[in-house]
Amino acid sequence: MFLTISTRGDAAHPATDLGYLLHKHPDKAQTFSTSYGTAHVFYPQADAERCTAALMLEVDAVALVRRSKGRGRGGAPDAALAQYVNDRPYAASSLLAVALSGVFSSALRGVCKARPERAAAPLPLRVEVPALPARGGPDLVRKLFEPLGWTVTAEPVALDAEFPEWGDSRYVRLALESEALTLAEALRHLYVLLPVLDDAKHYWVASDEVDKLLRAGEGWLPTHPEQKLITSRYLSRRWSLTRQAMERLELVRLAEADDSEVEAIDNAVPEDTGAEDEEKPAPLAVLRREAILAALREAGAARVLDLGCGQGQLVQELLRDVRFTEIVGVDVSVRALTVASRRLKLDRMGERQAARVNLVQGSLAYTDKRLKGYDAAVLSEVIEHLDLPRLPALEYAVFGHARPRTVVVTTPNVEYNVRWETLPAGHVRHGDHRFEWTREEFRAWAATVAGRHGYEVGFVPVGPDDPEVGPPTQMAVFHARTEKAEKAEANEKTEVNENAEKEAKAA
Repeated sequence: MFLTISTRGDAAHPATDLGYLLHKHPDKAQTFSTSYGTAHVFYPQADAERCTAALMLEVDAVALVRRSKGRGRGGAPDAALAQYVNDRPYAASSLLAVALSGVFSSALRGVCKARPERAAAPLPLRVEVPALPARGGPDLVRKLFEPLGWTVTAEPVALDAEFPEWGDSRYVRLALESEALTLAEALRHLYVLLPVLDDAKHYWVASDEVDKLLRAGEGWLPTHPEQKLITSRYLSRRWSLTRQAMERLELVRLAEADDSEVEAIDNAVPEDTGAEDEEKPAPLAVLRREAILAALREAGAARVLDLGCGQGQLVQELLRDVRFTEIVGVDVSVRALTVASRRLKLDRMGERQAARVNLVQGSLAYTDKRLKGYDAAVLSEVIEHLDLPRLPALEYAVFGHARPRTVVVTTPNVEYNVRWETLPAGHVRHGDHRFEWTREEFRAWAATVAGRHGYEVGFVPVGPDDPEVGPPTQMAVFHARTEKAEKAEANEKTEVNENAEKEAKAA
């Protein structure tokens, strides 16, 4: 990765003052270690009229992979290769922004004891980035930089110069020029907007990123027309962090408009208000069980199978509702069944209540005559724990052999993973998940299963239904078609075929 910062000067204010402002001597080439490689600072040109400082970051691809945690099972098929074969060593990204803040930390803060007047004054600046990923193209580059006082030149880089018909890549050659900005302001713009344009962070985004954004965005982000996009992308679209940052930015904007301090506006709630006063959202596991119970009640189920019952949380909820007269928990793990038994207190349960529940060991990949004849079966967060080649066996055992009237299946929506603050990018939610499906993949699988085994299927979101990535959990509810409905459908198909045949003969 490569970036240059240039300025002009004269005898009274030589351009080489840039060395003082950056705290890097123009006559020396310096090297700095970073978490992901080595940063070099040198000056291709340094005289009174013009001075150019260059920052080159050599990314160690192996160190980048080793310092990031594994993707877990279920990642994209090319995930392992993509860790090593990518544009990270060449294209400006969050790694360059991190190096920029580390190598030029004092300049970023506007601190320069040797030339304080120069640090506080606008400079004639030119910034060049030869390869910048720009998800949104040159138009977005201009929308981000021009409101900040930059003259922007963003030239698209062709996919292949020898084959212009292939079009442009997502990269641009960027040149920024300004006469009205201080060096510190320029560096803060780059620190925030380079990863925003790349639209990817190469390190874990935690809550402290909000503070970093607000510090670097002080003086310009609260009034930027693309504030929402900048905030969302910088925080990797983590909605809770984005909301927190937007609220704080709005307070800053209101304080500036009122010519007062933020603390004077944000005083509606005393500082000593306890965390217990805050309304906490229901955990996803609770929302999931509530959605399953609602589907079972709507289906009128009385005798229910909890397939892959684990530690018995759903069985416990089913027992609390007297309409469920028989509940069978099935799991392949003896240890899980033991824990479930303790949770349910089976050894101390009354005779009538104990007659409603049964815990049995069994594998869902094999047919089991004990599971036939039930009103409903639940597969809650189960299918993603199976290797994909074994999924057809479970499908037949449940839908083909046991054939309950209703089947409820829940599974994670992998698209929602970007909203989990504690889930590193590329990870699945649990180390034992063999796969996690998008909404489209889950719906395609469910529709195929329903068509193959004579069921109808509907879909229900579980948890907050994000307009961009959907809900955290996706649920499919299968209802077996009645014999009458299947005969009616078969008669309708026959009638359609006969009419088509008559029309063909007439033609």
